[in-house]
Amino acid sequence: MLMDAKASTLVVIDLQERLAPAIAGSDEVLRRAGQLIEAARTLDVPVIVTEQYPKGLGPTVPIIKSALPNDALILSKLSFSAGKDAGFLAAWEKQRTEGRHQVVLCGTETHVCVLQTAADLKARGAEVFLVADAAGSRTDANKAAALQRLTGMGVACVTTEMVLFEWLEVAGTEQFRTVSKLIR
Repeated sequence: MLMDAKASTLVVIDLQERLAPAIAGSDEVLRRAGQLIEAARTLDVPVIVTEQYPKGLGPTVPIIKSALPNDALILSKLSFSAGKDAGFLAAWEKQRTEGRHQVVLCGTETHVCVLQTAADLKARGAEVFLVADAAGSRTDANKAAALQRLTGMGVACVTTEMVLFEWLEVAGTEQFRTVSKLIR
């Protein structure tokens, strides 16, 4: 199955001020997440952002928050899985009723909140894609274990460029020119 911009929702998990500095390769994770957000904005893919216990971990990092489209939802949660949060589920179900059955996930931590969210959304019938180069954990071992486990659950592990080009589908359009600049 390929990712389709018209069938996708981008979900950005817990890229927060006090957590980001502890993530291995956080600069790359934030850069790739920013590329996904910019592409989502260009291609009209809805964006939902979660914040895990923002009182303790702070808000979404400014570089991500400033890239968000105006209609992006930012939702705080206490459960590790966004798929167990009523506010998130209501927002995602709204997207799903509009034909958006694919969830493209990025964020932190891969082995905790991202993995649990992916598992819960998969159990609810979503086609789930984890963007591996836009996801991170405090250790590479935790991320690697999460990617292996997610693959075993049937979650497709993809890269940012895979998402962008599958969402685009064709070259030669104004959207292609805009989005392809993100990876040059």
